[in-house]
Amino acid sequence: HCGSCGVGDDQAKHADHADQTAMKAIFPLAEEAGFTTLVAAVKAAGLEMTLTDQGPFTVFAPTDEAFAKLPKGTVEGLLANPEKLKKVLLFHVLAGSVTSGDVVKLKSATTLNGGNVTIDTKKGVMINNATVIKADIAASNGTVHAIDTVLIPSDL
Repeated sequence: HCGSCGVGDDQAKHADHADQTAMKAIFPLAEEAGFTTLVAAVKAAGLEMTLTDQGPFTVFAPTDEAFAKLPKGTVEGLLANPEKLKKVLLFHVLAGSVTSGDVVKLKSATTLNGGNVTIDTKKGVMINNATVIKADIAASNGTVHAIDTVLIPSDL
C-alpha cells in the first residue's frame, strides 16, 4: 500500500494516489529531467513548493546549456540575490497550462513576474530570443517547454 496513504484508506483512494503519482508536478519533473541549474535556482528562490503544489503553470525551462551561455558570474550573482532570481524565474512561467498547439496561436504572453514575452513561430517556436527545443513535457500541474536561452526581463 502507498506510504503516504493512511492505513484506513479504501482502495479507491489508493488508485487515485497511484494516478497522481504517475504524472509528476513541474518541480520534481524538472529534477528528474536533468534541469540541474534550473532546479538549483528554483530552490534558491524558494519556488519549489509553488511549482509542486500550485498551478496550472506553463514553464519555459532553460536547459543547463542555456544557463551556461549567460555571461560569466551571472548565475552565481542571481543565486546570491533571491529576489532578482525570483523575478528572472517567474519571467519563465505563465499562468495556465499552455501546450505548443496554443503557444503557436499567441504573439505574446504575460509572465508571472508581470513582464511580457514575445512569441514568434516563423522558424520553430521562439520565446523572446530563446528557441523551444522540446515542447509539451506534461506535468500534473501544467506543461514544461525546454528552451535553449535564459529569458532575462528587460527591467533587470
